[in-house]
Amino acid sequence: MGSKPVIHVLGGGLAGTEAAWQIARAGLDCILYEMRPMRQTEAHRTGDLAELVCSNSLKSDAENTASWLLKEELRRLGSLGMQAAEQARVPGGHALTVDRELFARGITGAILAEPRIRLVREEVRQIPLDGIVIVATGPLTSGALAEDIARHTGSEGLYFYDSISPIVDAATIDRGKVFAASRYGKSLDGGDDYLNCPLNRDEYEAFVDAVLSAEPADAHIEQDRALRAGKVPFFEACLPIEELARRGRDTLRFGPMKPVGLVDPRTGRRPYAVVQLRQEDLRAGSYNLVGFQNYMKFGEQKRVFRMIPGLEHAEFLRFGQIHRNTYIHAPALLDATLRLKQEPRILFGGQISGVEGYVESIATGLLAGRAAAAMARGEEPRPMPRETALGSLAHYVSHARGGAYQPANIAFDLLPELDEETRRRLGKDRKARHAELCRRALEALERHERA
Repeated sequence: MGSKPVIHVLGGGLAGTEAAWQIARAGLDCILYEMRPMRQTEAHRTGDLAELVCSNSLKSDAENTASWLLKEELRRLGSLGMQAAEQARVPGGHALTVDRELFARGITGAILAEPRIRLVREEVRQIPLDGIVIVATGPLTSGALAEDIARHTGSEGLYFYDSISPIVDAATIDRGKVFAASRYGKSLDGGDDYLNCPLNRDEYEAFVDAVLSAEPADAHIEQDRALRAGKVPFFEACLPIEELARRGRDTLRFGPMKPVGLVDPRTGRRPYAVVQLRQEDLRAGSYNLVGFQNYMKFGEQKRVFRMIPGLEHAEFLRFGQIHRNTYIHAPALLDATLRLKQEPRILFGGQISGVEGYVESIATGLLAGRAAAAMARGEEPRPMPRETALGSLAHYVSHARGGAYQPANIAFDLLPELDEETRRRLGKDRKARHAELCRRALEALERHERA
């Protein structure tokens, strides 16, 4: 590794693999540590790098949305995650959805083929004492390392809970009761990318009753018991369906079961409620229940979800689960390049840095990797321009103020406002404003990369 400091990347998830890839692209060596499959987590299934756990969707890829902007910036910067996503893409309407296995295999293969990255399959129990370290161990960081992170940060780790949705065998879906359609007919390739299970009012009411009365999975650890007692908050953007149902009988119908933008071709009318099924793999052999994260017992999930029209005989390839997500209080700890203020040789990326979402994890991994490479060359890392989605995401992570800190997805609200003259010129045309924010961001990114 020459005279340059060793760069350690802890965690082979979305952020860690992206960080290692960016370091290698900068012509530097690094060591990437991943404890799986030597030690598995409660949510992962394989030993592949960058395994997607909660969903196979990387959210909207519709031009001039905030989610698209972040992806476009990553594409322009040579993101490994974006390359792998494109190669593993499956139909998903306006969303960038992927075949999970192909995606993880693509990233794993790229990392193994890169001579500048040394992959070490072992659990790291403490932050290395030498060199530059990127902590990208994700929301399921092992206990020993989490304790060491707390010692370095001087604060206790925060945590919230989220869940993963069930997956059903495509061959067991009753195609006579479901219909194929994308909401409002919107699809990037003009296809009908979702299967829709329509419910009438009586079916919906019976389903809500079943959800509310379903027996929850056993709570084995102290944090789970606290959750059951209502002392630990869920992440609001990923609420289990039980929690939604408790907030009102129509909450599900205005959430994951909303029928807006869908017309059942057999009746010519909008259903009372709908469960959407999204393709999981390239061969369309399995589908996940969109937004149906939950913590029911497995037997209860089978009973309750088989009440959905079209799923009466469904075989489940994976049931929904709940798991703990750990993250640091980043605004008090990190600077705009994701370095630990009190110990700048340590950087954080991914969900543990305080972002939510697959693409956001890739983004912070890219930022941490580029910053680590700059430091290894003896340079001061440059923050991304605030006008960019990348810069605004890093700014939120390092500068969020007020109230309890929660991880964030990219949104236009995180970007600086347009100047007054431009706002006046565009008026209240939201689409035009969003297009201008995207144009400004990509222009700023280009200037930054030329400098």
